[in-house]
Amino acid sequence: MTEALNWAVPGFCGNGMSFTVDGFRLVYLCIAVLMWGVSGVFSLEYIAHYKNRRRYYIFFWATFAATVGVFLSADLFTTFIFFEIMSFTSYVWVAFDEKDESLKAGQTYLAVAVIGGMVMLMGLFLLYDLLGTLRIDEIGAAARQVLSSGNGAGHAFSPAVQLYLAGGLLLFGFGAKAGCFPLHIWLPKAHPVAPAPASALLSGILTKTGVFGVLVVSCYLFPADRPWGMLVACLGFVTMFLGALLALFSVNLKRTLACSSVSQIGFILTGVGMSCLLRAAGEGNALAVRGTLLHMVNHSLIKLVLFLCAGAVFMNLHQLDLNDIRGFGRKKPALLFCFLMGALGIGGIPLWDGYVSKTLLHEAIVEFGGPAWMEGTFLLTGGMTVAYMMKLFAALFVEKHPERQAEFDGMQGSYMTPLSRFALVGAAVILPVLGMVPGITMDRIADFGQPFLQGSELGHPVSYFSFGNLKGAMISVGIGLVLYAVVVRGVLMDRQGRYVDRWPSWLDLENLVYRPVVEVALPGICGAVCGCLDKYLVPTAVQVFLAVSSVVCRGLDHLADGIILLARKTTHSQRTQRRLVLPDKMVRMEEHIQRTGRAVEQSFSFGLMLFCIGLCLTLGYLLAVFLR
Repeated sequence: MTEALNWAVPGFCGNGMSFTVDGFRLVYLCIAVLMWGVSGVFSLEYIAHYKNRRRYYIFFWATFAATVGVFLSADLFTTFIFFEIMSFTSYVWVAFDEKDESLKAGQTYLAVAVIGGMVMLMGLFLLYDLLGTLRIDEIGAAARQVLSSGNGAGHAFSPAVQLYLAGGLLLFGFGAKAGCFPLHIWLPKAHPVAPAPASALLSGILTKTGVFGVLVVSCYLFPADRPWGMLVACLGFVTMFLGALLALFSVNLKRTLACSSVSQIGFILTGVGMSCLLRAAGEGNALAVRGTLLHMVNHSLIKLVLFLCAGAVFMNLHQLDLNDIRGFGRKKPALLFCFLMGALGIGGIPLWDGYVSKTLLHEAIVEFGGPAWMEGTFLLTGGMTVAYMMKLFAALFVEKHPERQAEFDGMQGSYMTPLSRFALVGAAVILPVLGMVPGITMDRIADFGQPFLQGSELGHPVSYFSFGNLKGAMISVGIGLVLYAVVVRGVLMDRQGRYVDRWPSWLDLENLVYRPVVEVALPGICGAVCGCLDKYLVPTAVQVFLAVSSVVCRGLDHLADGIILLARKTTHSQRTQRRLVLPDKMVRMEEHIQRTGRAVEQSFSFGLMLFCIGLCLTLGYLLAVFLR
């Protein structure tokens, strides 16, 4: 695509909305259509027995519209609008069956989405105040102009500090949706309870809307900034390793796939960080950019297949624990083929699509020449990916259930409808096709979407199946085989051959840190502050208010008495006599004010009122700055 298509909706929410279609956006528009189409077909069977089918489909397509709006947005204001719509519509997926576990997971999902959205909004306020624009194709040049001219120096912080602050707030907001550590807590809890077609979309494409925002911030505001690149890369390494570790320990099918999504998002963020670091070092970043883009695409397609395979298991068994579903996939060739394609793809096995993107990311790390732990973490995490996918494959298709295997074998033709089987197999066939001829398929996709990521030109074609590139994949495979034999079979299974959850129950970031902070620490601190205000500041303010009111009322009372006495001397009309009630009204008004003041002293209502006034003034100031 040589020229982008642009259109706008002027005046919407004061700032208007703008959209564009370029190569990258067109790629993800096609992926969104494919994923929603396949998931929609699979949903016809999966959702058939639910009572709330109509609600599911309403929010299913509403989320599709919002997701497409995010990817087609030409400015960050439009991105924010559709980002928030998408967060609220997709919440219905997580809490769909309204069970206690689902509602709690939905609460976590919504909390992360709302907090992330509000932090992102503050970042947009700061960015607009600094640059004067939120258009994606303009913010890079505006940032360079502000930094070079020193505009904004009248603020308390330098323009560079303001830009870093705005970028950090945006990274927080977008990273929350992407599943970046330490904001990944919603993925392992939301996916197991959401319907499988919705899980495929949550993992495969909704997380990519967060990555889209990270790409905009990194590739346009900080394209060659070493500290920013190192920050994003380190977050990527931590996220990829932690997600793989959680997946290795998990004994729940969909939770394992969800933790795997956290890990794969880490691979993508590592590519984003490497892109910035390579440009900062004065080298070409084509390998990092192409690897990042292709791994986004591959992860979307792979997780579509794997989560729908998990959906086929859950539709029939209503179980996800590996001990309860073991052996279900035996004598089911279609399910075996689809799951195997996804497992080989995400494991980075040569001739499958995941191998291509991981090879590019690995080569980018080697080209950067950073510390040895970077490449070591990448290869180790790749091995952990192979290990946990082997665990899932063995549990489903190799091992036998000790009691229900005959029942499972009898479901050969009835576990999926022909339409669901056709959609799933069709999606799975794409994965090896992309990986077997990467020069025709994957390179074309990378060429199409690379300009959006501000990538440099690729100096030479990549020889994907050279010995050097195959060696990296084989190292990860070897690590995976060792981890499966030693850790999975030796540590994570008991003597009876059952999978055991060895992960400490207390080692949960949400329950260990976030909930105590939000539910205990913050209310305790705010309660103590409010108590001090209620005890000392508010009574003082009330006393001052009452004293002033009493002086005013008594002054008006004496003035009224003087007027009435003067009137008595001049006339005795009935009309003047009726005015004698005025002093009594003033006295009653004073008593009413005193009673009200005493009531206020006994509560914190007055303080809350002052807080609301201050909040309104703050929001008014931010709005004035934003529209200036």
